[in-house]
Amino acid sequence: MEDSRFMRKLSDPGTAGGHPLVVHADAHLLVVVKPTGLLSVPGRGEDKQDCVSARMQRLYPDAKVVHRLDMATSGLMLMARGAEMQSRLSRAFARREVGKRYFAVVAGRLDAPPDAVDGWALIDLPLAADWPNRPRRVVDRECGKPSRTRWRVLAYEAARDATRLELEPVTGRSHQLRVHLQAIGHPILGDSLYAPPEAQARAPRLLLHASQLRLAHPALGSALRFSSAAPF
Repeated sequence: MEDSRFMRKLSDPGTAGGHPLVVHADAHLLVVVKPTGLLSVPGRGEDKQDCVSARMQRLYPDAKVVHRLDMATSGLMLMARGAEMQSRLSRAFARREVGKRYFAVVAGRLDAPPDAVDGWALIDLPLAADWPNRPRRVVDRECGKPSRTRWRVLAYEAARDATRLELEPVTGRSHQLRVHLQAIGHPILGDSLYAPPEAQARAPRLLLHASQLRLAHPALGSALRFSSAAPF
C-alpha cells in the first residue's frame, strides 16, 4: 500500500548518508525507507545522535520507534504515532504478526536444497552475542536463542559469482540474516562485520534491503502491505 497522498521524498534512500523517504503517514503510523549508513535510533556519543527516529520526530513529534534496522541495512521501517500505537505495534511484532522480507546479494552460487518447499529453504541456527567482539553475533548451539530464516533464490549472477536472494526472518534476532548467511558459507557482499575481506570489497555497501512489510493496521484492522525495491 503506497498512497501518493503520503509520499514525501527527502533524498535518495539508496544513498549512504541520505535521508529517509516517507512512503506512508496517517494518524496512527508511519512507514519510511531508511537509507544505508543512517542509524535507526541514537547511539552513544554526540556524533551518533543523527538517526531515523530523530529526523522523523522533527516532522512528526509523536513518532515512536517500533523496530530497528542495522545502520548498514536500507529499507522499510515502521514507526508508531503515539504511545498507544507503539504498544499495539510492538505486541504485533512480538507475536510475529508482522511479515517482513528482505533482498540480499551473497557471495558465490547458492542453490535451493532438494527439500525446499516452493523454492523456500530454512536456516535454523541458534544465535548469541559474541561478548568479546560486540556487536557481533555468533552461532551458539548450546546457549544461543532459537533463530530461523527462510530463503529462496531469485537469480544467480554469474558475472560477479553472486546469488540474489529473498529472505524472510521467522525470528528477529540482531544481525540474524547476516550471521545465518555467513554461517552457511555465503556472506552478504559488502558486510564489514561478517564477510571476509574479499566479499567486503565486492560492494560499496551492505547489499541487504528490507523490501516488504505486511501487517494489520493497529487501529483500523485493515491489511497493509508496503514494498520497496532494492537500490542495488
